Amino acid sequence: MKDMDVETDLPDGKLYLAGEWREGRGAEITSVFPADGSVNRVLKGASAADGEEAIARAKAAQADPAWRGLKPHERARLLYRIADGIEENAARIARIQSRDTGKTLRETGALAASAAGTFRYFGAALETMDDEITTRRGPSMTLSVHEPLGVVAAITPWNSPIASDAQKVAPALAGGNGVVLKPASWSPLTALELARIVDEAGLPKGLFSVLPGSGREIGNLLVEHPDIAKVSFTGGTETGRSLAVKAAGKLMPVSLELGGKSPTIVFEDADMEQALAGVLYGIFSSTGQSCIAGSRLFVQRRIYDEFVTRLVAAAERLVVGHPFDDATQMGPLIHMDHRAEVEAHVARALEDGAELLTGGHAPEGDAFANGSFYLPTILAGLPNSARLCRDEVFGPVLAVLPFDDEDDVIAQSNDNEYGLACGIWTRDFPRAWRVGSAVTAGTVWHNTYKQFSVSTPFGGDGASGIGREKGRQGLRAYMRQKSFYTDLTGAPLPWAGAAVTP
Repeated sequence: MKDMDVETDLPDGKLYLAGEWREGRGAEITSVFPADGSVNRVLKGASAADGEEAIARAKAAQADPAWRGLKPHERARLLYRIADGIEENAARIARIQSRDTGKTLRETGALAASAAGTFRYFGAALETMDDEITTRRGPSMTLSVHEPLGVVAAITPWNSPIASDAQKVAPALAGGNGVVLKPASWSPLTALELARIVDEAGLPKGLFSVLPGSGREIGNLLVEHPDIAKVSFTGGTETGRSLAVKAAGKLMPVSLELGGKSPTIVFEDADMEQALAGVLYGIFSSTGQSCIAGSRLFVQRRIYDEFVTRLVAAAERLVVGHPFDDATQMGPLIHMDHRAEVEAHVARALEDGAELLTGGHAPEGDAFANGSFYLPTILAGLPNSARLCRDEVFGPVLAVLPFDDEDDVIAQSNDNEYGLACGIWTRDFPRAWRVGSAVTAGTVWHNTYKQFSVSTPFGGDGASGIGREKGRQGLRAYMRQKSFYTDLTGAPLPWAGAAVTP
């Protein structure tokens, strides 16, 4: 369980502004290791002036023929080099992200591999992306082509930085844009390590900046600035709503991947071992800090008591511990302040009459004394209308509820403002198809959970967001479409008639 040498192995805290490393001019940011409260780095965040400069330089670099004139396969080579750089530095990235977020090394290693795959996928998608000659319906040849938007702002959350960063930066660069990335203040270091790799890959200076800073200062600037052509945001629903209002004033496109209160559904014919493992992974992996966490569990009434009893026993056997320990399944929450929010949700649920089946507090012992740990928590006895079943907790807290039949569970699942994900456990595929088709969710998993592919679009409906990321459509989302008409006759338009003939 060897830790890294913080002084030499973590990014030094300088910002990456348009290809240059410099100290920020904004408010101070402290990155803390959630496992023991020790300080990773104290750095100066970006100021509005830093943001203005990054945007101006990205706009100039994006318009420069040295970038704008690159052929798709030439831009793709840069993305491949970034992917190679991530793979070569995967172990280092994993440790930085674990120090930054408290995630286990097992998870951060997988996230680094995912980020490399994302850059490689969008490089390949770019190389094989075709514009089209559309069907002629007149005397002109008609074409539909795609062009860069300009400068894109990517605002990413603290829970999975390297994967979230790649999901936005890779398609935006593939589309020929400049990018200003604002990582969350609680986890600024991983994005700065990505900046080092991007810089070493040879991306033209100015195109890419990484500016940790407050949402009030940098976030608002990026959303409101006239030279930002699109904002791609992953984060809380209320912030997303505010962002959408500001974007509407600019008539600017946005991608919003927001919160969730995802239902997982266990039918009486489910493979119980498979369902138990999937439900545990769906809510307690990442310490529950996941937008698609399966935080509402519906179990068919006939097997409810047996399933919940086994689920509680299994949750109590999960290993909560240091993120660098190979045996650990659940590390700490991101921050003491966030643990306080999770504790408040549980306290409100108990006030509302919930029965605490397990967890509900921090683990005891010296190993946990200074970290923001919290035990896997399961609560029962609440109706679907209760606050715990409506509000996103973003922690290892599961509400369990019984249901009677398909109509009942569909109605309960959809009685919620969120529509991000759903898990269904049944041996009956037609049933899974019926229920999955009827539930409002951007992603449905059948007999599995939290599985992803960069080739498959991801996003939510309702309060869970607008738009989709990943897949070939994820590249088009960072481009604007243009139509061309080229006359094939050589004849003047007939409307002008004799007026054009002397």
